[in-house]
Amino acid sequence: MAGTNRRAAPARSRRGTRTRPASSATTASTGAAGVAPRKRKFFDYPRSGYTGLHRWLPSWRFVLGSFVTLVFLMLGGAVAAYNSVTIPDPNADTAAQTTTVYFAPESADQPHGEVMGTFAVQKRTIVGLATLPEYVGKAVIAAEDKTFETNSGVDPVGMARAFLNNVRGGKTQGGSTLTQQYVERYYFSTTTDYVGKAREALLAFKLARTEDKSKILERYLNTIYFGRDSYGIEAAAQSYFGKSAKDLSVSEAAVLAGIIPSPNNWDPAVSPEKAEARWNYVLDNMVEIGALPAAERATLVFPSATLIPEQPSQSKMGPNGLLLQMVKKELGGAPLKMSEDDINRAGMSVVTTIRKPLQDMAVATADGFRAGTLEGQDGAVPGERTKYSITSIDPQTGGIVALYGGPNNETDQRNHATFENVQGGSTFKPFALVAGLENGIPLKKTYNGRSGQKFPEWDGGNTPVRNFDGDNFGNIDLVKATEASVNTVYAQLNIEVGPDKTADVAARAGVPGVSPQNVSNVLGTDAIHPIDLAHAYATFANQGVKFPVHVVAVVTNPDGSTAYTSPSEGERVFQADVMADTSFAMQQVVQSGSGKTWIKPLGRPIAGKTGTTNDNKAAWFAGFTPNVATVVSMSQKAPDGTSDESISPIGSIKYVTGSTWPAFIWQSYMKQAFTLPQYAEVLQFPPRANVGGKATATPIPTETATEAPATEAPPEPTVVDVPNVEGKLEADATATLDALGLVVVVQKESSDTVTTGRVIRADPRGGQAPAGSTVTIVVSTGPKPQATQPPPTQQPTPQPTQPANAGGNNGGGGGNGG
Repeated sequence: MAGTNRRAAPARSRRGTRTRPASSATTASTGAAGVAPRKRKFFDYPRSGYTGLHRWLPSWRFVLGSFVTLVFLMLGGAVAAYNSVTIPDPNADTAAQTTTVYFAPESADQPHGEVMGTFAVQKRTIVGLATLPEYVGKAVIAAEDKTFETNSGVDPVGMARAFLNNVRGGKTQGGSTLTQQYVERYYFSTTTDYVGKAREALLAFKLARTEDKSKILERYLNTIYFGRDSYGIEAAAQSYFGKSAKDLSVSEAAVLAGIIPSPNNWDPAVSPEKAEARWNYVLDNMVEIGALPAAERATLVFPSATLIPEQPSQSKMGPNGLLLQMVKKELGGAPLKMSEDDINRAGMSVVTTIRKPLQDMAVATADGFRAGTLEGQDGAVPGERTKYSITSIDPQTGGIVALYGGPNNETDQRNHATFENVQGGSTFKPFALVAGLENGIPLKKTYNGRSGQKFPEWDGGNTPVRNFDGDNFGNIDLVKATEASVNTVYAQLNIEVGPDKTADVAARAGVPGVSPQNVSNVLGTDAIHPIDLAHAYATFANQGVKFPVHVVAVVTNPDGSTAYTSPSEGERVFQADVMADTSFAMQQVVQSGSGKTWIKPLGRPIAGKTGTTNDNKAAWFAGFTPNVATVVSMSQKAPDGTSDESISPIGSIKYVTGSTWPAFIWQSYMKQAFTLPQYAEVLQFPPRANVGGKATATPIPTETATEAPATEAPPEPTVVDVPNVEGKLEADATATLDALGLVVVVQKESSDTVTTGRVIRADPRGGQAPAGSTVTIVVSTGPKPQATQPPPTQQPTPQPTQPANAGGNNGGGGGNGG
C-alpha cells in the first residue's frame, strides 16, 4: 500500500550470503548477452561465491584437512628426526678426572699422606655405580626424576608446563627428566635455547630406548655438578663429608641429591634451612618410590655433625702452591712428559717426597722469622725486600722433604729456592777441598793464611786476596782453613788444583754452570739456585752417592697401575774416603768456626759451611747430617726488582753474614726437625780417612770399587817431640813447629807482660804428638787499649753475632769468606 510506514527489506546483494547461480532457463533467456560461469580454482581462497565475512572464513573441511595434514607432517618429521639422530661423542670434560697430589706417607703402611692439592679441568673422580650403595643412586632418582626407571626419557607434560610458564614470564623452569639432564651435561655441556632443548629431548628419548638405565644413572652421577667446584658424586662426597662416595650414609646421600638443582645456593653452609628442606623432600620421595622403608626414614636425622666446611683451594697461592708448581713441572719432564692439559684431566694420584710435619716446620720458621717471633729473635724483623728460602733434601733418595720458597702471596710469587740466582760465597770452598783431596792434596797440607796476599794467577797479581776483617793466620792446614773460612788459603788451593777441577766437583755434586776458568770461583762468585746447593750438600751427606733431586715419588693411574716411580739407585760421584775427610773438615765449622754460635748447641754431629758475598748481598748457611741436608739462603733485590743490593740490617746485626741470621734460621728450623722420628736419632759421620799421597780424581763406580777393606788399619802416624815455643817471636815459633810437620794455628791476644809479636803460650806446650797434629800458639798484640767510652749495654737474650771469621772481601769481585 502506498501509505504504509514499513521500511522495505534490504536487497539480498547487501547480505553476506552465497550468491546463487542463474538457472538454466534464465541463462538461456539471456542468450548471447549472458555471462559465462567462472572456472573453479584449485585453492579457492578467498572463497568465491561468498561475500562479506564468509568470503574470508575457511570451510570446516579445509580446517580439518589442514590439521590432519599438519599432524602427519609433524609425525613424519619426528620419525625422520628420530632416525637421523646419532649419539654424539661425550663432552670431553665429562671424562676429565682430578689429579690429586699428596704429601709423603708418614708410615710404611700408608699409601700416601694428606692431600697437598689438585690439578683439574673439573674436580672429578669417576666411580662405578656398582661400587656405591644402592641408596645413593635412589636418592638422586627421588630428587630429580621419580619415574626415571620406567619413563621414556622425556616428560611431555613437564616440558609443556615449563614452556607455558616461561612464555608467561614466570621464573625459568626446565621440565627435564634425569635422562634429559644427563644428555645435556654428558653430551652438550649446557643448553638454553628451545631448539637445543628439542634436540636433547630427541636424544634422551632415543637413549632411553637403546641404553641401559643403570649406565645412564652411572654417567649422570659422575657428571652432574654438586657445588664446591665438585663434579660427580665422588668429588662431592669428599668436598662435603670428607669421605668416599661408597662410604656415604643414607642421610648424607640425601643431602647431596637434594642440592643438585641449585648447589651453590643450597649448600648447607650457605643455606642450612633450604638444604634440610630439600633433604626431607628427598627422603619422603625415597619412601614413595619404595627405596627407603618408612620406619627407617623416621629415625634419620640431618647429618650436620659429619658435614665439613668448604676447603679453600691450595693449587695457586701460599707455599703449597709453589710445591704444586714444582710437581706440575716435574710431571711435564722426562719420562712422563705430560702436557698441562693431560695433567688436569688424567685423574692420577701423585705422591710427593714432601713430609708434611717437616714442611709445616719450615713454613712456621719462615713465617716466624718474617714476624720476628722466633725464640731468640727478640722482635728483629727482616726488610721488606729481603728474601730467604729453606730447602731440605733426603741424601739417601734425592727427595725434597721440605721446601719454603717464599710466601707466594699477592706481592711475592717467586720461588726463591728454585728460581732465584744467589752468589754462593764461601759455600763453594768445599768444592775446591774435594778437588784437592781427589788430586792428592791432604787435609794436613799447610798454606800461608796471611791476609792481603797477591798471586800471579789471581788477576795477574794486581788484586790482593783478603780475609774477612783482614784477619791474619800463620801456616795453617786445610782443616783450620775450612773452619775459619780463610780466603787466602783457599785461593792458593784453587790455584794449585785448578779452577776447572773445582767447577767439575760442583757439577758432579749437583751445582751446574760454575765458571771453570775463573780462579775466584772458589769464593762463590757464581750465582746459583739454592736448591742446587742443597743437592750438592746432600751428595756430600750421602758420602758421594748422588741421587737426582726430585719432588715426585710415585704416580698412579686411575686404574691403580703405576705410571712412574722415582729412581731407587744413585750414582757414586765421589769416593767414600774423600767424603769422609770433607765431612770431617766441615764439622769443624760447626764445632769451632763460624757456625758454633748457633749450630753447635744442637748437640749432634753436623757438617756445614757459612757463606757471605761481597757487600753482604747474599748470605748462607748450608749444613747436613748423614740423613738430611738443609740449606738456608738469604738475599735482597734492589727496588728495580732485578739487581742485587746489600741485605738490610736486621735488628742489631748491621752486616748480615752466613753465621748470623741464616745460621739462626737453620738452627730454629732444625731443632724442630730433630724431634721427628725420622731425624731424632743422632748419627755419626765416618771417621777421618786421611786421604793423600796419590790422586783419586776419577770416581770409581760402586760395582767395581777397589777400596781397601774396612778391616785394614791405617799406618801409624809418626810421633814427634813438641818443643816449648813460649816467648819466641811468632815467625821463629811457626818455623820451628812447621819443620817438625806440625800444623800451626796462630791466635792473637793482648798482654801487659809479653812483648808484641812474641808467643804468650802454646797448646800443647811440650811432650809428644803425632806428626800433622795441630799446635795453637797465642801471640801477644801488646797491652790492652784503654776504653774511651762505656761498652754498650748487654742484651738480655743472645742475638745472632758476627764472628771475626764470618767472611771478608776477596778482592776478586765475588764471594767472601764466611
